[in-house]
Amino acid sequence: MSDTELRSAPRRKGLTRRQKRSLSRGAQYVVFVAAVVAFAVSADWGQLKNQFAQADIAEQMFPDVITLALKNTVLYTLSGFVVGLVLGMVIALMRLSSVGPYRWFAGVYIEIFRGLPALLIFIFIGVAVPLAFPGTEIIGGTYGKVALALGLVAAAYMAETIRAGIQAVPKGQMEAARSLGFSPARAMISIIIPQAFRIILPPLTNELVLLFKDSSLVLFLGVTLEERELSKYGRDLASTTANSTPILVAGLCYLLVTIPLGYVVRRMESKAGEAVR
Repeated sequence: MSDTELRSAPRRKGLTRRQKRSLSRGAQYVVFVAAVVAFAVSADWGQLKNQFAQADIAEQMFPDVITLALKNTVLYTLSGFVVGLVLGMVIALMRLSSVGPYRWFAGVYIEIFRGLPALLIFIFIGVAVPLAFPGTEIIGGTYGKVALALGLVAAAYMAETIRAGIQAVPKGQMEAARSLGFSPARAMISIIIPQAFRIILPPLTNELVLLFKDSSLVLFLGVTLEERELSKYGRDLASTTANSTPILVAGLCYLLVTIPLGYVVRRMESKAGEAVR
């Protein structure tokens, strides 16, 4: 075949990018479905049902799992969130302060309490504080101890979130407030902080979800039967019944709260993104 005929011969076209993407996506679906089918076929569903899904044991947990365990979990979480929010606000303002010792103290606090596991903070509150201050009782008993422990941990994360939110507010807002006669403190409280909270509301709500799960560490403080939260309640019943169904029910109760909160966070992030556009 001559050079002229070779040039005039139609060239074979390869797959387009769209076709390649479609094939890749189809292959991923096939692998995913195969993995799910392999798991479903290989799992011993009978044993799982016997160990985790005994209806009679689950029925025995109601209504206490809601009126006692879930209620305590929510109370622990909300009290810890309030303490963390107030303390986090103070630490954030100290972090932004022009006074050097304030900034240093805030920086050290944030680094320490973000670096330590929450478990160690609970042990410190439950063991070290009574040893250091004999006869001293934390207000609120177990509820006060949990609020303090969760608040100390949450404040370190909230402080950085609040600081970032304050710094995200345009500097012109402070300048405009000062030109209207506002003092720096009043401008911060009335103008800057409200705008910052609209920015940081999604991450703060996400912190609430994390605190809800961290409340399970309350068992290391030693609680009475009436002070048990979901994890402690589920573990106690699992030991009593020699079955893991209570643990599964406790986990589902966590999801009753965390899934709606997660949806709220995504909605707020979506609205915040639309506002930016």
